[in-house]
Amino acid sequence: MTISTRIFLVICLLGITLHGNSQNAESEKASDTLNTDSTNGWDLRGTVALGLNHVSLTNWAAGGQNSISINGLLNIFAQYKKGKSLWENYLDVGYGSIKQGTNAGWVKTDDKIDFTSKFGRKAFGKWYYAGLLNFKTQITPGYNYPNDSVKISNALAPAYILLALGMDFKPGKGLTFYISPLTTKITVVNDQALADAGAFGMEPATYDGTGMQLTKGNTMRSEFGGYVRLFVRKEVAENISVQTKLDLFSNYLENPQNIDVSWEVLISMKVNKFFAATLSTHLIYDDDIDIAVDSNGDGVYDTSGPRVQFKEVLALGFSYQF
Repeated sequence: MTISTRIFLVICLLGITLHGNSQNAESEKASDTLNTDSTNGWDLRGTVALGLNHVSLTNWAAGGQNSISINGLLNIFAQYKKGKSLWENYLDVGYGSIKQGTNAGWVKTDDKIDFTSKFGRKAFGKWYYAGLLNFKTQITPGYNYPNDSVKISNALAPAYILLALGMDFKPGKGLTFYISPLTTKITVVNDQALADAGAFGMEPATYDGTGMQLTKGNTMRSEFGGYVRLFVRKEVAENISVQTKLDLFSNYLENPQNIDVSWEVLISMKVNKFFAATLSTHLIYDDDIDIAVDSNGDGVYDTSGPRVQFKEVLALGFSYQF
């Protein structure tokens, strides 16, 4: 059983649990009992958060380093419903950076843009015919820290564009399950040096025996397959809300058993109207992305291959929900 298949099974179990919890949505406060089938017009909501941490040391006998870090997050959901038509839009933007030590430069800790637009037309019951567009990328270059001279990513390198046609199941407010048997996934690497190196699944450049480049690396790669998305947004307790988004993609034409996984969780714990703690996590597994590893600890990357990627960002500071 491949790693991606194991992740898929675990996440499915989680999805079933979340689905079971969502069945109580109609018994919540009046503002949460409105089903998308019974409302018309625009529904806009979101979270804006900004966290700042600063440490300053002067003649500190125990040692340590000065540091400053900042994290920002923007999460917006906009929905428009009229008659049998339903248009949903999601935008997630996050950026964070840290500076540690007097002479050190800024190092980014978070960087993402994730936009999804989904248009549906009611088919029957709680099912919709739906088309979906998803776009993901980052804002600034990323480096193989602490070596900030080796660039491993850039703006639009990578960028992912996903186009899908399928069915959308909406059993209750804050829960959607989208399935598409007809999906195109396009990976873009808008940095020729990274493309030449074969980053993010690109076909690398070719060279002759003297090292002269014969062909450039591809900057675009297309895949065709099946796609599943689970989205849950729920207030689990007073002033505590959870949002989770799971994307699964299988390439029909190449190793369909190796499922691409992207699983994000955002937990917001509200202190008052303008202060809250937010915890966001992101798990990724993509069989086309090789991660370099120093297997014997000698400082040299001697092996590479697809691996589970995981990121966690915890911020405490200004937060506003609408």
